[in-house]
Amino acid sequence: MSAMPANTSSDSLAALAAVIESRLPARGGNPEASYVARLLHKGPDAFLKKIGEEATEVVMAAKDADHGGDPAKIVYEVADLWFHSMIALAHYGLNPADVLAELNRRAGTSGIEEKALRKVKAREDTSQGDPS
Repeated sequence: MSAMPANTSSDSLAALAAVIESRLPARGGNPEASYVARLLHKGPDAFLKKIGEEATEVVMAAKDADHGGDPAKIVYEVADLWFHSMIALAHYGLNPADVLAELNRRAGTSGIEEKALRKVKAREDTSQGDPS
């Protein structure tokens, strides 16, 4: 069994993000030589479609695990989902650290409370744009 590198999760995500960013068309990513560059070259429809497919595969793997399937398949499918989501982040000038910061911001806030706060903010944003 090989030893796991002494990287943190955020280090691993940052390293993968750097590779993905190097495949951006603006950085010379070659769609003939790289799957990531090919998706980025095709534009958002290509990688957003992959995100949808991978999300569905996560759901199917979880459903299979509920009926005796291998739960490890969920990890495999979530890895694919995260990977394709990271391509979207890179396209939009974002990175995993932005997502981790958002998760840290939410820490200690219940999901119910977070959702309620988002609804209040949305109402405030709507009323500020309303001239009445």
